Amino acid sequence: MEVVEEIEYEGLPPNAGLGVSMMAGALAGITEHAVMFPVDSIKTRMQVFATSPAAVYTGIGNAFTRISSTEGMRALWRGVSSVIVGAGPAHAVHFGMYEAVKEFAGGNVEGVRNQWIATSFAGAAATVASDALMNPFDVIKQRMQVHKSEFRSFMACARTVYRNEGLGAFYVSYPTTLTMTVPFTAVQFTVYEQLKHLFNPSGVYSPVTHMVAGGLAGGVAGAVTTPLDVAKTILQTRGTSTDPEIRHCRGMMDAFRIIWTRDGLKGFARGLTPRVLTFIPSNALCWLSYEFFKAAIRDD
Repeated sequence: MEVVEEIEYEGLPPNAGLGVSMMAGALAGITEHAVMFPVDSIKTRMQVFATSPAAVYTGIGNAFTRISSTEGMRALWRGVSSVIVGAGPAHAVHFGMYEAVKEFAGGNVEGVRNQWIATSFAGAAATVASDALMNPFDVIKQRMQVHKSEFRSFMACARTVYRNEGLGAFYVSYPTTLTMTVPFTAVQFTVYEQLKHLFNPSGVYSPVTHMVAGGLAGGVAGAVTTPLDVAKTILQTRGTSTDPEIRHCRGMMDAFRIIWTRDGLKGFARGLTPRVLTFIPSNALCWLSYEFFKAAIRDD
């Protein structure tokens, strides 16, 4: 009988190669966003300053019930096509850049002190690159998620936004996105790597470790950066608002001023619960998928 040697999942070299990391990242990103998309749709609606009482929700359960009963379950998935198209390439760039910078900065060298610095730097660099690619797709997604959105196709949405507002509409939130996602990613990757080594110091195959560490890292990072996410949503959906002040919101500070004026300190926590609930399972799934695909592709 032929004996097949079992390959240790975590025992494989960490510098798997850029191609492997990019492919694994693309597959993980699509999986992550597609599964948790309905909760993300609820988060977007809760963050928008709606003028219609029908678009004001008191919580996740209330939003889910009202949206599904008045607009149908499909409304919770509106815009997912934009995410699927953009998430693959964006996550490929994200994880590819992360692994490349981490390797270059010495984050994969055993016994090196302050490895977390290399990990944080790699995470931040990965975000700058991937967000430049993903930002337009995120704008389209949120335009399709809002209450009574006129768009049913992401291509139609993209053409309309470009025709009416120009190329700048796809990047008006990019500085805010970077301000949010650079610390988000640095926190996420750092917490994930630290928890992974804490829960699984032996480095043996442990999907539970990837899920728990990834979920906790995503929840922490999501909660910390929620105020910036509220500002980003205002900027990305401003073209759908009938409020002149919101329609002419030009940047992060404008968005902060609107939030503070209209809702005070609590306004910066709009959508906190669905955001955290999105990131815990989605990041758990993303890291589980990423580590699995990385090893699976590498083993072929």
